[in-house]
Amino acid sequence: MGTSDTPHKSAASRESTALNELELPEVVPELPENIVEIVASMHDVVATRLAHPRRFRASQLKALERMLDAHEQDFTDALADDLGKGTVEAKLTEIDMVRAEIDHAQLHLSEWMESKAVKIPLALHPAAAKIEPQPLGVVLVIGAWNYPLQLILAPLVASIAAGNVTVLKPSELAPATSAVLGRLIPKFLDHRACAVVQGGASTSKHLLEQHFDHIFFTGGERVGKIVARAAAEHLTPVTLELGGKSPALVMDGSSATVARRLAFGKFMNSGQTCVAPDYVLAVGDAARDLEKQLAKAITGFYGKNPLSSRDYGRIVNTAHFDRLVSYLDHGEILIGGGYDADTLKIEPTVMANVDPDSPLMREEIFGPILPIIAVESFDAAVRFINARPNPLVAYLFSENPRLQSAFGDQVRAGAIVHNAPNVHLFVPGLPFGGVGASGMGAYHGRHGFERLSQMRAVMGKTTVVDTLKALYPPYTWAKSKLIDRLM
Repeated sequence: MGTSDTPHKSAASRESTALNELELPEVVPELPENIVEIVASMHDVVATRLAHPRRFRASQLKALERMLDAHEQDFTDALADDLGKGTVEAKLTEIDMVRAEIDHAQLHLSEWMESKAVKIPLALHPAAAKIEPQPLGVVLVIGAWNYPLQLILAPLVASIAAGNVTVLKPSELAPATSAVLGRLIPKFLDHRACAVVQGGASTSKHLLEQHFDHIFFTGGERVGKIVARAAAEHLTPVTLELGGKSPALVMDGSSATVARRLAFGKFMNSGQTCVAPDYVLAVGDAARDLEKQLAKAITGFYGKNPLSSRDYGRIVNTAHFDRLVSYLDHGEILIGGGYDADTLKIEPTVMANVDPDSPLMREEIFGPILPIIAVESFDAAVRFINARPNPLVAYLFSENPRLQSAFGDQVRAGAIVHNAPNVHLFVPGLPFGGVGASGMGAYHGRHGFERLSQMRAVMGKTTVVDTLKALYPPYTWAKSKLIDRLM
């Protein structure tokens, strides 16, 4: 779940480490503040293979689960401080999603770690070949502010499961959550295999100057390019989870269910969700019908005064608030449009007649503003989507199997989802990631394990009998024919 880019602010410094319950030394030394030393110590740990055994990986996953269970209140309080998230939403979209990743990894860890046999051409028999997952080494995870718990811990689950050691850089724009992570992770996870580094843009810059074996970044496209350039200096592979303008194509706007699902997916976390529908394309008369249904859905969710609803959060900071308020001048406000600068809250807002050249339609909105654009046909909507950079996800609201098939065939996006925004994130077996401008690489479940592993080729062949003689020169006509048949 990427974030839009914003200037960085400072955050609380990292707290000292404490005892872990799982096979840690009796006294845990304080981690050095120096980033160079932290990363160097992690590389030293990789050399010891500390994190490689299945038992160690399983113990760390269990410890992470215990941390969430024991300190759920600490995390929900921090998320309320950072983003105004209600307790239920914080649990649903952050804590429970991480729990689901942990549970899935615990259930399948042994299976994922197994080598897989590969068939061998007849000419190379007798021999054995397999693919075996190997840890990459030291992984850097740079988290995002919009889901500051989920988007740092879900990649950590994948890194632990893959047998890596991990440096975590939580977002400084969610300082309360960052501080709780810095305090609790050293208490539950082995300090030798997981370090938390806190700070702002300069801290991220210094981290990116170090050599890692993989960098996992969630955020906006601008910073994603900076991460990719820095990683290229060390030829470090990256996973970039970015965002973009994810469209929702609605064929029939009269359905109350469609409106409720759109409102739920869009206005969750005050629209600060990378997979939220960024804009709606409504075919024919669907726009007029959808506007009426959305008004009912928004009132049903948040009441007549959404700014006072305990289930409706706030914008992360003043810079993002001011950016979003400026968008309200670029079209006709149909629903909402109110805001409170003191609380950084903006009402769930639906707009029409938007200026296609305005920032509202050029940039990812990343807030509670939903433009509705009327289009003549399904084909016109697909052309509209394809004229823009590849989105992280594209939604189609239609029960027509033919249209669903055509939508998947013609639209290129990180995911194609029918009739329900955001729900694919809750399925650990589905890969989550973008394509093109919306990111590279995918994770969740096995996909995260394999992304943060080297899928190494291993092959062996005996020398007792030299069965490769048929492949040695000189190549007579008969031997060349034999080789063709064998291979």
